[in-house]
Amino acid sequence: MKAGTHINGIGSHTPNARELDTEIIKRSKFIGDSREACFNEAGDIIIPLNAGEIHETHFYAELGDVVTARKDGRINDDEITIFKSNGLAVQDAATAKLVYDKAREQGIGTEITI
Repeated sequence: MKAGTHINGIGSHTPNARELDTEIIKRSKFIGDSREACFNEAGDIIIPLNAGEIHETHFYAELGDVVTARKDGRINDDEITIFKSNGLAVQDAATAKLVYDKAREQGIGTEITI
């Protein structure tokens, strides 16, 4: 992995699966969408944690902390950063609302009563 690389990990969100190997995790500043979700759902962090290869403190910040400047993002050009997204319900709700609004604007789809 080259210095200064950023990785978005969005493909795996189960405790027994991973898309990032331990060496990448160990060499990076690890930022997640949710600390709780990463420690409960993300094999990318759970597997090396259970193997004793990283510690809980390796989880640097939640994305919200970086976006609001409560924590620094990248502090130099060589730092390797990872953003791990497990998916949050609010993301699903926002996407559903956007799709619904677009369908209404275009007059497509079928409305149903639930």
